[in-house]
Amino acid sequence: MEHSLEGWNIGHVDEVPWGPWGSTGNARAKVLTSGDGFMFALVEAEPGYAGDPHEHAHPEFLYVIDGTLRTQDRHMGPGDAYIAAPGSVHTDFVTETGATYLSIFKL
Repeated sequence: MEHSLEGWNIGHVDEVPWGPWGSTGNARAKVLTSGDGFMFALVEAEPGYAGDPHEHAHPEFLYVIDGTLRTQDRHMGPGDAYIAAPGSVHTDFVTETGATYLSIFKL
């Protein structure tokens, strides 16, 4: 069987540069790959990072790899994940310890 990469966008963490993340300047991200308007990002947030409030026009997925964060007054650590539905409002996102997480989102 011949394997096709048509419709695939495969990224590798070592081949993607870090870029700024958020508006506060204390987080960075690697957009590992993207497709159909969705982006798959590895994020490293320093202690004290806080995300800006926003409404989700599309679903957002997050998986915590390391550290802890708080979202919508819920504390999350390694192995925790969430899905935010379209139309949901994100009013609380902060890490006091620093956190590394994967985020899948569409702008």
